[in-house]
Amino acid sequence: MPTPFIVAGHALTWRNGQHILTVQPWGADSVRVRAGLHRILPDLPGALDSHAPAAEPGASRIEVDSAGRSATLVNGRARVEVAAATGLVSFHDTATGKEVLSEAPAHFWWPGSRHFEASDSGLHRIEQRFAGYPDERVYGLGQHAHGRFDQKGMVIELAQRNGEVSIPFILSSRGYGLLWNNPAVGRVELAVNGTRWVADRARQLDYWLTVGASPAAIMTAYAGATGFPPAMPEWASGFWQSKLRYRDQAQLLEVAREYACRGLPLSVLVIDYLHWPHLGDWDFDREAWPDPRAMVEELHILGVEAAVSVWPSVSPLSENYVPMRDAGMLAETDNGTVMIGKWPDGDTAAEIGVAFYDATDARARDFLWDKVETSYYKLGIRAFWLDACEPEVRPGPQHLNFAAGPGCEVANLYPREHARGVFEHMRRAGQADVLSLVRSAWAGSQRYGVALWSGDIPATFEALADSIRAGLNVALSGIPWWTTDIGGFHGGDPEDETFRELIVRWFQFGAFCPIMRLHGHREPRSSHGPVGNGGGPNEVWSFGQPAYEAITAMLCLRERLRPYIHAHLREGERTGIPLMRPLLLAFPDDKAAWEVEDQYMFGPDILVAPVTQFGARQRPVYLPAGADWTHTDSGRRYPGGGHIMVDAPLESIPLFVRDDAHTPLSQEPGATFVR
Repeated sequence: MPTPFIVAGHALTWRNGQHILTVQPWGADSVRVRAGLHRILPDLPGALDSHAPAAEPGASRIEVDSAGRSATLVNGRARVEVAAATGLVSFHDTATGKEVLSEAPAHFWWPGSRHFEASDSGLHRIEQRFAGYPDERVYGLGQHAHGRFDQKGMVIELAQRNGEVSIPFILSSRGYGLLWNNPAVGRVELAVNGTRWVADRARQLDYWLTVGASPAAIMTAYAGATGFPPAMPEWASGFWQSKLRYRDQAQLLEVAREYACRGLPLSVLVIDYLHWPHLGDWDFDREAWPDPRAMVEELHILGVEAAVSVWPSVSPLSENYVPMRDAGMLAETDNGTVMIGKWPDGDTAAEIGVAFYDATDARARDFLWDKVETSYYKLGIRAFWLDACEPEVRPGPQHLNFAAGPGCEVANLYPREHARGVFEHMRRAGQADVLSLVRSAWAGSQRYGVALWSGDIPATFEALADSIRAGLNVALSGIPWWTTDIGGFHGGDPEDETFRELIVRWFQFGAFCPIMRLHGHREPRSSHGPVGNGGGPNEVWSFGQPAYEAITAMLCLRERLRPYIHAHLREGERTGIPLMRPLLLAFPDDKAAWEVEDQYMFGPDILVAPVTQFGARQRPVYLPAGADWTHTDSGRRYPGGGHIMVDAPLESIPLFVRDDAHTPLSQEPGATFVR
């Protein structure tokens, strides 16, 4: 019987009838697996470059056993075995000999782990099944509001929505990382009896797997495959002031001057939506913003950057609508309709149909940047808030057509390509360090300078607690720059004592996030149709004197932290290790650290334990084994490897410094940090 295996260079191919599978090295200790019918298509959209990284000399080899029952590909620490009879693939760690993951059949009568269900135009509904491991813990997968850190047992939709960010990468406690390299809408089911990845419509199956000695090694390999983050701009690590919304130039400058008058640190002041004449103009309404150049110049004198909201939607009332439509730069449905969203625009509160520019089309990205450059960048604005970039289409963009393909096949790419356009054009314009604040992302977004935030979440203690877990999973999904709306977005009365306590606790957490940003739609609100376009006060002096004192202490602490922050962000530029680190990432040999989901390391030396319950003035803290810990408030030193109860008065967040590390927490205000 002829062998089903073909060996060509570093690639191993298995074939049975129409079904073809290819395994090849893809970076150190990593492999890429692709499967399809009849052929493997080389250049489909995804997170990996189209060309495989060169295998390290001597690290890769392929062997077919003499009886032809199986074939083995080894690449460094990853060993892949393919069964001749079934094409089932298993993955092993060459250092330990242990299986880390194995494909699994759905049923004895259906021997394969992969399923291709024909649709149309060469598309299929595709399934990939893996074995279940009862003791496995799974992390990553982007940002979700379900409040879980360990994703095992969850069903996660692979789609982009406000606050739900799909990044199809998992980090497993079994010593592997897996990227589902497919931007199609679908889901992943992480059940006890098995894992199933599903693409509702795709052309072939594609996933990447790495085997690592530690979670840190896995994160570095993943960044190597999808892109390392660039340098964060120096201005971005300071405090961002924002609210929904500053209505005009005079109001915005009044806030900036008040911060300066009070001597408070302020790095970024945000101009939110509805500053434009019409959605898709990408320009200031000159009635409300009569001299934006002078405004930006005054902000720069005060040491403040202006950030401006840029939406991907285009109203038919915009001057850009007709030229973009006629040039084919707008996403459309199968019947040619481009009016695919609803939004109030113009003088009426009634919703009208709006379009969305096609971020997967390089011509459309050029067109957008031409407007953004003229209206904002040439005025000195270099911070862009790419809001609603899922894009915000209800129920979702999967029914649309894009330049990159049908929406059902490529929709999850949209936020990454949107950020890519801004990043690449700013680099060409000579801007060395680029950051865009985004509401959605996909695998590889980190290489385009994105800072993801948690979306429009409620102003509650529960949402604060859930945000910590969401942020830690974002960090394990390869996105190192992340933040929340301090205080939550929906609601929050500045006169309410419960909310005042919440915002103090949230500021304490925000001071130890990669980006520190205050935002929200506060009470009392004013509305324009279904879209709230104004809210109550949301500046640091808006919440009463006790809160003001606690908040401004956090602002000053953040200023002292900024050199520390940039030092360890620079480390992440070459390692892929995030600034905000789950304990399992920093202390993988401590089994208890894998279960801690409400604490984290901020860089290598600072342990942060936010308070997330109303009225709490103490909280339990786990101190990981492998270090000694000093409580910054009391100065008391503790050995690692156990739980303690620590005081947490309202004005204080529990913080610990490991071993004898020298950090900004132990310095006098105004001192310079040198590591």
